[in-house]
Amino acid sequence: MDSGAIRRRLALGTAVLAAAGLLAFMSPGSAQAASPFCSGRKVRTLPFTTGSVQVYKRSGYVCAVTFPGAHGSRKRMSVSVQARGGRPVMNSGRFAHHAGPVTLYAGHRCVRVKGSVGSGSVSSGWILC
Repeated sequence: MDSGAIRRRLALGTAVLAAAGLLAFMSPGSAQAASPFCSGRKVRTLPFTTGSVQVYKRSGYVCAVTFPGAHGSRKRMSVSVQARGGRPVMNSGRFAHHAGPVTLYAGHRCVRVKGSVGSGSVSSGWILC
């Protein structure tokens, strides 16, 4: 075998291994894909007309991020998480890609998650009880 054929086979083998690794990571039976913003597993997605809020939980900590429906120009966005009996942790401003993440320790208490993008908003009520 010449060196060109060896390189092609090595490249093909590397590509197959990379694809197999991605499929194993993203398969439905495995743990959910990690967020670049929040650690833990995704427990809720709260959609609304102008965006959505993704909620993650890990070891008593709750994390939330608001995403706009359409990326591009900077928009007024906010996200907040409040444990029952506590004060909300909030992030708001004019952002192009996301508001947050905001994280707080809720333990076993219920939490309320709110998010907004422009004129649209969502409030979860008390969840994760």
